[in-house]
Amino acid sequence: MNLICFDLEGPLAPQDNAYELMKLFPGGDKLFEVISRYDDLLTLENRPDYEPGDTLALIAPFLAYHNIKEEQISAMGQRAALTQGTPDLIARLKERGWQIFCISTSYEQYALSITRRLNIPNENVACTSFPLNRIRRLLRKDDFVLLERAEKEIMNFNPFVDDTLIKDNLDHFYWQELPQTNSGKLVSQVKPVGGKRKVEALQHFSAKMGKTLSHWAAIGDSITDFKMLQTVNKAGGLAIAFNANEYALPYATMSLASTNLDDLWIALEGWEKGGRSSVEKIVKGREKADGKGDREHFHWLVETRDITQVLEVHKRIRHLVRKEAAKLG
Repeated sequence: MNLICFDLEGPLAPQDNAYELMKLFPGGDKLFEVISRYDDLLTLENRPDYEPGDTLALIAPFLAYHNIKEEQISAMGQRAALTQGTPDLIARLKERGWQIFCISTSYEQYALSITRRLNIPNENVACTSFPLNRIRRLLRKDDFVLLERAEKEIMNFNPFVDDTLIKDNLDHFYWQELPQTNSGKLVSQVKPVGGKRKVEALQHFSAKMGKTLSHWAAIGDSITDFKMLQTVNKAGGLAIAFNANEYALPYATMSLASTNLDDLWIALEGWEKGGRSSVEKIVKGREKADGKGDREHFHWLVETRDITQVLEVHKRIRHLVRKEAAKLG
């Protein structure tokens, strides 16, 4: 039995759904970029009880404040573009009898809309529960006053240079002011499936299928995936970084930078036939030295100390595929 788990945003679909949702109101994109940077900072300092991807909890009060609805999230998933080659690869895997899973930090309304399009069963999907319509009813007048003020302040920060200001001010807002309001309850209710929660979801699926993590292939690309990739790689499974950023790439077994997800098939076929040793032979035989072109940039990363050149290729292709979302952690 061959088992594979995909992250959704990046590998299967290029859009960052939370980013697109925040764009539905004026200044929401800038607000999201600052909060996303705050998420990176908390993750990098290993803040207790904080997981990468908890951005989706931090933005929840602002989505409620601006009257964003669950139906809008679902609609985005129904019309979102898929990464080129995604339907082809999923079809190949299904034809060969692979069991396909998806573990996504995305809100459930978006994630399930996309996985249904790919005929991945709901029971094989783990994503972030987000009862936004019910949550919105928790907001009171003091929430609106606080959120309006905080929004104006946050949008004054530059997510690329103001790390200290962002951390100090958002620490005060999220962990001192917000808990005094109903919005604070809202944040605590949302538990994004990122970081260790992705690992827990994969362990759940692994137990369900009766196979250890050494039998799994896992694909991710960002800061929410690095713990899952690290866990699978250490277990002897196949951890694949696809168009990855600097937060995910160091933790993978191998990587692929490409505008087409179906290019991954040759490595997965090798895994199917001969495990890691077979994949290593295939990947090393296809490594490119010049970094030119937009497809099939394979790299074997086990025991690779310097990934500088690999990262540059991934950054370039990631930008081609994910556009604005490429700059997010």
